Amino acid sequence: MSENTINRRALVREKKLTKNEIIEKSISILTISGVVLTIALTYLAYKNGLMTSEAKLKEFLDNMGNSAPIGFLVIQIIQTIIPIIPGSLTCPAGAMIFGTANGFIINFIGIMIGSVANFFLARKYGRQLVKAVVSKKQYDKYIRWLTDDKGFDRLFTFGMFFPISPADLLCWFAGISNLSFKKFFLILIAGKPITLFLYTYGLTEILKFFGKFIIG
Repeated sequence: MSENTINRRALVREKKLTKNEIIEKSISILTISGVVLTIALTYLAYKNGLMTSEAKLKEFLDNMGNSAPIGFLVIQIIQTIIPIIPGSLTCPAGAMIFGTANGFIINFIGIMIGSVANFFLARKYGRQLVKAVVSKKQYDKYIRWLTDDKGFDRLFTFGMFFPISPADLLCWFAGISNLSFKKFFLILIAGKPITLFLYTYGLTEILKFFGKFIIG
């Protein structure tokens, strides 16, 4: 192999590394921005009584029109694929804004679509995409599970049934594992309703509790 060929391959690897670093930094910036924005909007919602007054909440939704559920659904899909806005804030918000039943349905559909998208994106584009989306620490931690198919299957199943697990991240890794889509989907659709219910309404009650102190 000539020296020029080796140099060209090294240059290609360096460019890929630089590109991944840029993507990782961009996602980190978007994530931080999303957290700050969501906290600010949540505070404003509390301050204006949107989460404590049914009349004010109804007025707010009336102003948004019929597009409000669709817009929120899109937000849930995006935050599942790229964690710009944390689900720990959007899930309770959905229940508070759209009501218990409707909020649950919108949250569930959005998260299901996002989770399936994570799986197929990872399966199509492989480990390089997963490396770009998740942090190096997370990648190094979970990639080792892929050497044991049964071990990863158990981890994924536990993650889908446990409310505070990194479920979205596990969907990315499921895409580069040997887990079949059929098994992936069955575990997902069995576990998500349970965890989403516990996660959403547990946090909803906590937010309502602290909201009383914020509003005074």
